[in-house]
Amino acid sequence: MGLVHVIRHGKPASTWGGADEDPGLDVLGLEQARAVAREVMALPNASRPSRVVSSPLRRCRETAAPLAEALGVEIEIDPRVGEIPTPAKLSSADRPAWLRQAFSGAWTEIVGDQDYAAWARAVALALTGHQGAAVFSHFVALNAAVATAMDDKRVMVFRPDHCSRTVFRVEGERLILTEKGREALSQVL
Repeated sequence: MGLVHVIRHGKPASTWGGADEDPGLDVLGLEQARAVAREVMALPNASRPSRVVSSPLRRCRETAAPLAEALGVEIEIDPRVGEIPTPAKLSSADRPAWLRQAFSGAWTEIVGDQDYAAWARAVALALTGHQGAAVFSHFVALNAAVATAMDDKRVMVFRPDHCSRTVFRVEGERLILTEKGREALSQVL
């Protein structure tokens, strides 16, 4: 049995549907990244992560960097904890409306070119392989993990704030939610 800390990335420099499809962090996001690194480093040794894993997207890598530096480790990249895949025929400008629609229903109701309920389960399964790590991920992936752990079919089960830390206990291939991260009204909606 081990813990995995899943941290939503800091505030990005641009919003979805913008010109930059892989934005880094803005000034506030960079400070949020440093603050969450301090928060994690203040944890007791027994619950402090010793590894840092990140989505491949820049906003997550930049959020992970201060903690990786504080721990003296390299950032491990895992695309399985990345953003929800956008349907191939959908433009980046249409992505926000697609996500808003997805958030209002269940994983099995998301319209697209793949099985999004299976994607949500795969995110949770990926996290079970990262015991002892801080994993930097995204709003939707965090919802996938929490929904899977709670056996909840809804896409949006909570609104993780930027740099909020959600903690799971891992038992075999099962995630057990032990601490839900700080919530806030997010620009996601």
